[in-house]
Amino acid sequence: MLLFLPGLICDARVYAPQKSAFPEALVVDGYGMADSLAEMARIALAEADAAGAGQLDVFGHSMGGRVAMEVVRLAPHRVRRLALVSTGIHPVGPNEPAKRAELQQVGYDHGFEALVDTWLPPMVADANRDTPIYAEMREMCLSQDQATFDAQIKALLGRPPFDDLLAGLTCPALVMTGELDAWAPPKQHEAIAAKIAGAELVVVPGAGHMITVEAPQAVNDAISDWLAREPATL
Repeated sequence: MLLFLPGLICDARVYAPQKSAFPEALVVDGYGMADSLAEMARIALAEADAAGAGQLDVFGHSMGGRVAMEVVRLAPHRVRRLALVSTGIHPVGPNEPAKRAELQQVGYDHGFEALVDTWLPPMVADANRDTPIYAEMREMCLSQDQATFDAQIKALLGRPPFDDLLAGLTCPALVMTGELDAWAPPKQHEAIAAKIAGAELVVVPGAGHMITVEAPQAVNDAISDWLAREPATL
């Protein structure tokens, strides 16, 4: 089963074009108040179990890529293929907690809408900001709240290292980002792909961080190619 994992303050709407193209896929519609990546991975696996899924083709976008790596850690025997998209595997940097706290403070001081309107614009390529796509992304993010944002930030700041998992991957891996993604740029994904034997690297022209909705056809084409790759024997 194809399993889609959303990122920070995103839900199933971030995968609407993919769900349309791959209707049998399971899209996790958020993680509730989970405040660790491992807990988010357990939620995803429980949803897969409830859907009767066995082997999984796991596609994680942004924070969802980190959740995908926790799925690998928890249930490596179930991961048939892995896609790490607009994401990162680097540890917490020295300035990251302060920068994330600064963004949280925008919400505390001015309200969650102000936080979203500070955080979201850089996530979308300039050309896609004055569009219905952007309005839909904004509405999706505003349907979350400060408490959810804070819980997910706690999860991101508590993330474990992934290098050991990447080195041991033998399944077909797709590593993809947008050409204009300032948060998870191509160079970052080149480094991820270099750590995974046989990984396919895809950089989508003109797309920002919200690649699944900014460049849906390119993403869906990459997914089709990835699903066509023969998985390793488990």
